[in-house]
Amino acid sequence: MKKTTLFLAAMLAIFTGWAQKVWTADPYHSYLGFEVVHLGIAEVPGNFGKFNVTLTASKDDFSDAVLEFSAETNSVYTRVEPRDNHLRSADFFNVEKYPTMTYKSTSIKKVGKNEYELTGNLTMHGVTKPVTVKMEYQGTTQNPNAKGAPVAGFEFEAKIKRSDFGIGNGFPPPMISDEVEIEAHGEFGVRS
Repeated sequence: MKKTTLFLAAMLAIFTGWAQKVWTADPYHSYLGFEVVHLGIAEVPGNFGKFNVTLTASKDDFSDAVLEFSAETNSVYTRVEPRDNHLRSADFFNVEKYPTMTYKSTSIKKVGKNEYELTGNLTMHGVTKPVTVKMEYQGTTQNPNAKGAPVAGFEFEAKIKRSDFGIGNGFPPPMISDEVEIEAHGEFGVRS
């Protein structure tokens, strides 16, 4: 009986692995951005131009999804070249020493229709901290430009404190807000 149970458990694990799909963000239809408040009055946005995001799930509603992303810190862009160069310096991201930031979710909780909270670890500037990400699944359709391949839409939101990661410590609030809002959205296709 014990051997039969172990065999069935192993077969279930194999079947579950087969059923999982890896969904990858389409870089042409996806965005990874952030926003801080300057001098306590003005919201200043920025984004990262080079990033990879995947969702691994076996359920059609993504209720078992695992989110992973990495972004090249050197790709930070705020529309102002001197500010971008300053953000790349040791005062902020220190891109030579810390060229990437990463996130991987460790759990997921359904909080509403097509709405989830992902808990995971964000590593940035040499520091790893737990971060909760809100995820909204916006539906799945077929992409006519990719021979009808399925494509899914998502939005993600999170809030972090830059001081938790030792970023910009020489620039206290209200010069630059400690809280940073992160927003990402895009289209994901199944990796072949």
